[in-house]
Amino acid sequence: MKKPKVFVARILPEEGLNRVFEVCDAEVWQEDAPPPRDVLLEKVRGVDGLLSLLTDRIDGELLDAAGPNLKIVSNFAVGYDNIDVPAATERGVLVGNTPGVLTETTADLAFALLMAAARRLPEGMDFVRAGRWKTFQPTLLLGRDVYGASLGIVGMGQIGRALAKRAAGFDMKILYYDPFAPADSSLPAGAIRCATLDELLRRSDFVSLHVTLGPETRHLIDARALESMKPTAILINASRGPVVDPDALYEALQKGGIAGAALDVTEPEPLPAGHRLLTLRNCLVVPHIGSATYATRTRMAVMAAENLLAGVTGRVPPHPVNPEVLPRRR
Repeated sequence: MKKPKVFVARILPEEGLNRVFEVCDAEVWQEDAPPPRDVLLEKVRGVDGLLSLLTDRIDGELLDAAGPNLKIVSNFAVGYDNIDVPAATERGVLVGNTPGVLTETTADLAFALLMAAARRLPEGMDFVRAGRWKTFQPTLLLGRDVYGASLGIVGMGQIGRALAKRAAGFDMKILYYDPFAPADSSLPAGAIRCATLDELLRRSDFVSLHVTLGPETRHLIDARALESMKPTAILINASRGPVVDPDALYEALQKGGIAGAALDVTEPEPLPAGHRLLTLRNCLVVPHIGSATYATRTRMAVMAAENLLAGVTGRVPPHPVNPEVLPRRR
């Protein structure tokens, strides 16, 4: 029996890839960088399934290039803003994602960014490595207290709630803004819901972003929003890069509008080596590692593989984004 043909857009943890190889005739892109657009359009021709990453733009053009055999696009991510889901649905193509898998891991990273920026850890490491540490200095690298400070969480989804639980352990005052979140008894006692984003920004010592990317959240944190923040405040972004306007952020950091920023995601992504945000000591940037633990990335690979294999073999994927396609595929 002929195996389903699939394209996997990057090398994934072995446990997930091995499952794909067992069932499919699979080609895996071997480079660290994503396949260029023209290459991706060529590689998907005639495939039954595609395992994509956030860096791969899946739109009508690509879906048409793949052709009528394409049954599923399995995204190695919780978010799927890289995929034109309505275009896939229109063509009867299933979309799968990996929900819930990275909640705790990403909340860990967001809180680590908060702590590192507050206590200026990267600057301290650079100071030591440059041979500048000569003695104890009472005024050296003074940072911000985390214990008892106010944390504003923008987006009280699963990751936002997980971050709130971590913050409660530091007796932080938790504020949150999310016009779509229902009342949630799992939030730490005393968490305050802000009526507006501006209220949250004005009251918070730390602001952590945990929203999905869409038209309403693109550049949600712009020059006006940054002007609302305290000059002593620190911004953390572990959601999507375009939620923050990078030009406005640079101006705010460079001119002292806010005290610092810690970013796991950026616009553009990756930041080029010469980007001006990277020239600022009060801007900590790491390379999109929110879910980067052995256990979480392995589980993501397995979930993405399970979605892919179900789709190409006519079964129901465990995590469909557009389940309305399912009746049309039976």
